[in-house]
Amino acid sequence: MANHLDLEEQEQLDQLKHFWKQYGNAISWCLIVVLGAFAAWNGYQYWQRSQAAQAAAMFDEVQKVAASHDADKLERAFNDMKERFSGTAYAPLSGLMVAKALYDAGKVDSAIGILRWVGDKSSDPGYAAVARLRLAGILLDTKAYDEALKVLDGNSSPEFQGLTADRRGDIAMEKGDKALAKEAYLKAYQAMDAQTEYRRLVEVKLNALGVDPAADKSVAGKNEVSK
Repeated sequence: MANHLDLEEQEQLDQLKHFWKQYGNAISWCLIVVLGAFAAWNGYQYWQRSQAAQAAAMFDEVQKVAASHDADKLERAFNDMKERFSGTAYAPLSGLMVAKALYDAGKVDSAIGILRWVGDKSSDPGYAAVARLRLAGILLDTKAYDEALKVLDGNSSPEFQGLTADRRGDIAMEKGDKALAKEAYLKAYQAMDAQTEYRRLVEVKLNALGVDPAADKSVAGKNEVSK
């Protein structure tokens, strides 16, 4: 009986050796790939958390510099943030804050450059859209109308459709094209929720052009559908 069991065990051992000889290499490589991928994923997650924590700390520093109203130092602080943590949400958020501070300080070109970077490079579409709207506003002030319109072409997000159309209306008004301004403002009015405060400002702009959007049946119909 013992000999019979020994033979069976030997046979199983031989089969296992044969199997491992035939497939062992492939199994080993599969394990290496799987375990390597798992380790890489854990490492990437740790790196992301570390980057976010460091970026948050630097964002606090940028805020402190902004409070000091030192424009040159603030610009350097943002450049440091951009170089080290451009892939985090703190970089475009810092950019929006710094651009406003620099614009208020009279450093218009620097503000424009930062807003362009946020609009082009931000991984967050919301921050990018806000940057383009602000940039278009500055370009409007400097009478760079065509360039401002080109900037707004990048805003395709539905959430910013109304504000983008409103900015287009402002540009059309500055260019003296009241018909195009009316069209843009109507589009902005239709895109905005009825409870939005900004919609009332758009309505005032339309009223100045002799349009009462609340009395326009076509506009009212669209608003009812959106509800």
